[in-house]
Amino acid sequence: MAAVQHVLLLSLLCTLFVYQCHGACAEVDSDTEAVAGRGFKLGCISCKKRSEVEAIATVDWYFKPKGEDDFVHIYYYDDDGASVKDDRFEERVHWNGSKRSDDIQDASIYLLNVTFNDSGTYRCYFNRILSYEHYEYQTIVSKVVHLTVVAKATRGTASIVSEVMMYVSIIGLQVWLLIEMIYCYRKISAAGEEALREAANAEYLAIASESKDNCAGVQVGE
Repeated sequence: MAAVQHVLLLSLLCTLFVYQCHGACAEVDSDTEAVAGRGFKLGCISCKKRSEVEAIATVDWYFKPKGEDDFVHIYYYDDDGASVKDDRFEERVHWNGSKRSDDIQDASIYLLNVTFNDSGTYRCYFNRILSYEHYEYQTIVSKVVHLTVVAKATRGTASIVSEVMMYVSIIGLQVWLLIEMIYCYRKISAAGEEALREAANAEYLAIASESKDNCAGVQVGE
């Protein structure tokens, strides 16, 4: 019985582990070159260090046009929705990050109909509150994107390296998940075989004991 419970416990732990891995987060830098007249994704990802800790987060985006000194608040997002704070970006910014969750880790936005005036520095802020058993802890994380708008697309080295690193991260996470699944499967199989052996031994002992009792009864009858 104990061995069977051990198998069930291992199965539950492996299932929970696989579930957590599907939510794996990888921080990838944003592209930095947009083409005038097209759409562009401003990437901003901040992964929690401990995925099991519950959290809520809000996001603010700021923009400093090329040649200027001050940042302007252009966008705000929380689980209740988005709010555009600057008329220049009205109806041109769409949320492209985490959805159906107040635990925001991807704060990417999508710019429509990019213009040369969109060149400059963008900064996104994660205002995150981590909930522990007896207290809450607030953190603020910022990411910077230096955007250049060009008339014709060119494939820069930074863009290529960023894309390669993204695919390497994804493949690495999938390989890690596969290895852990194989490990869990082997542990479950080994525990299952042990449970079967214990059950077989218990059944053998029960039969042997019953045979012994029968033999004793025959001798008493004689």
